[in-house]
Amino acid sequence: QVQLVESGGGLVQAGGSLRLSCAASGSIFSINAMGWYRQAPGKQRELVAAITSGASTNYADSVKGRFTISRDNAKNTVYLQMNSLKPEDTAVYYCNAAAIPSGSYYVEYDYWGQGTQVTVSS
Repeated sequence: QVQLVESGGGLVQAGGSLRLSCAASGSIFSINAMGWYRQAPGKQRELVAAITSGASTNYADSVKGRFTISRDNAKNTVYLQMNSLKPEDTAVYYCNAAAIPSGSYYVEYDYWGQGTQVTVSS
């Protein structure tokens, strides 16, 4: 199986920056797309940013120009650099990976991290 562990959340003032990391571990054959989602209280989980194994990226309109997603394939790790943070960015941020575990006959599964809280004060 594949485990995702996030780190880097916390409390920051508006205009500040945070960097989230998510490391995948376990019996991994390959990881395809990786991404970050967020869920604010009372709202649905939404895509923030995603990146393919070939480094193609996709961003929510609300974070374009402020957030940057990147990955280190050798370390099975994805990052989210968040700049110019706003109070509306406050949410639990979840890492997601579409991965093929070893021995799964090349079947891809969807994996989620436990979430990390990001709080932006005004």
